[in-house]
Amino acid sequence: MEQTRRKLKELGFPDSDAYDLPSSAKTFPDGAQYRVEIPSVEGPRSFEAVLEACSKYDLSIHRISQGSGIMLLTDEELKEMADLGRKEQLEVSLFVGPRGSWDVTAMQWTGGGKIAGHRVQGMDQLVYSLEDVKRACDLGIRSILVADEGLLWLVNEFKKSGELPHDLVVKVSVQMGQSNPISIHMMENHGANTFNVPTDLTLARLSAIRQVVDIPLDIYVEVPDDIGGFIRHYEIPEIIRVAAPVYIKFGLRNAPNIYPSGTHIEDTSIALSKERVRRARIGMDLLHRYSLHLKVSERGAEGLGLPVDKIRVP
Repeated sequence: MEQTRRKLKELGFPDSDAYDLPSSAKTFPDGAQYRVEIPSVEGPRSFEAVLEACSKYDLSIHRISQGSGIMLLTDEELKEMADLGRKEQLEVSLFVGPRGSWDVTAMQWTGGGKIAGHRVQGMDQLVYSLEDVKRACDLGIRSILVADEGLLWLVNEFKKSGELPHDLVVKVSVQMGQSNPISIHMMENHGANTFNVPTDLTLARLSAIRQVVDIPLDIYVEVPDDIGGFIRHYEIPEIIRVAAPVYIKFGLRNAPNIYPSGTHIEDTSIALSKERVRRARIGMDLLHRYSLHLKVSERGAEGLGLPVDKIRVP
């Protein structure tokens, strides 16, 4: 075992989880250690509800994300999402549409195959996914969510060739599942700009990841039931200290999974969005109570995938 640990060090990786919990010296480009994300904002009306709740609770956020997929938003809804994000100087991160869980596969319903349900299946789905991304970019979106390594690599190649905008932020979904420093380092090398780690990682494991990964980590501190259901509010200060730069992400316990969403359950989506903001206010109050010295970004800060109003010219 000692020989294995020595080899890991030679390769530039930690030889164990970081039980000493060193403080991270890494930051966002503006020097901040953390930003705030509200997930599962499933359309323009839910986005408006988030903004209303942020005003009510005097909460500043930096990113909203969506899970139902670009393909289930109309062009007008995409424009509205982009317009709201641009006006408020917030990143709008939208999930790329077709993936295994939206397809005819039965594997996602098996005990051992659930994670496969979020992968992009076959070459046709890769083509569909790229078309989904192109449509969003053409309508002003500059941040997408992916849950497949092949799609991540392909998007990066399209960015390098100029077929997708160079400033497109590629956010890796929690559903990708990589949970150790080496696998997340590989995703960074394949074009990930920000990575949503699994919800059950200890501080020591988060710290070990931070030692070799430079991109921001997206970390749920309240977790939807179907991906763990944990509420880690009291850990927020330490998560930021050891894993910065981080997006502190407020999901919602004891809430229905509404993917894919739509107007038929819009009232539910709006109510959930408002409650996520309220939970974020609680989390931020706790953070300020114990660690007011930790630095947060301003809205519109460098590195955010802010929407644009100019339609991309192919």
